[in-house]
Amino acid sequence: MNEIFNKALLPMIKDAYEEKDGILGYRQMTIKLNRERHLTVNHKRIYRLMGILGLKSVCRRKRKNYIYSTPEITAKNILNRDFESSEFGTKWLTDVTEMKYGNQNKAYLSAILDLSDKSIVSFVVGHSNNNELVFKTFDIAHMTYPDAIPLFHSDRGFQYTCKIFKKKLDDAGMTQSMSRVSRCIDNGPMESFWGMMKSEMYYLRKFYTYEELEAAVIEYIDYYNTRRYQKRLNCMTPLEYRQYLLSSAA
Repeated sequence: MNEIFNKALLPMIKDAYEEKDGILGYRQMTIKLNRERHLTVNHKRIYRLMGILGLKSVCRRKRKNYIYSTPEITAKNILNRDFESSEFGTKWLTDVTEMKYGNQNKAYLSAILDLSDKSIVSFVVGHSNNNELVFKTFDIAHMTYPDAIPLFHSDRGFQYTCKIFKKKLDDAGMTQSMSRVSRCIDNGPMESFWGMMKSEMYYLRKFYTYEELEAAVIEYIDYYNTRRYQKRLNCMTPLEYRQYLLSSAA
């Protein structure tokens, strides 16, 4: 019986793997099959079968370290690695990451992540890593969720330590929190998202134009928010889990 079931699973695994361009590891594969094929398969079985098929997920690359300028304003690490939240809009993380296209041209992605459902609440792709990029990301999040008054955590990048950004937070009633110097782990979930996005999308392709890269980012974040299941979210997508939290609180 097990052998028959395994044979039936093999083409399902192969189809799902090819559908997502090889980005699914055995954990993501297990969740996807159980959710979409209405199965109850153990992750150990999927691990073995993926091995038989010779299927492996992509690996994440080590994050580069960047040099920051002298800050105008700094804040304490109020978040203090407390990455748990049961209510949307109470804890937001943010950061900027660099990507390249064409002949080593640079583009930058700024994003804000909510800790309750791990969703990306706003993001902006730009040609320059400047104040405008970060300010626009914040403005979109604040306009989209005007009632949210989160603890707002970032690293000590120059955009977040300038007086203008501090005033934006104050005007919105948000409390600022910052990672300690050179401690990426203080912004761990945000760093994890960058690693996930780059390994599942960015490193797998060659982007020839800015527009091509921007479109891929938009497509990936939509996939991440609405179709990428996460075990830590009870095998739901971020937006599914947000609705679950809202219904549980009602």
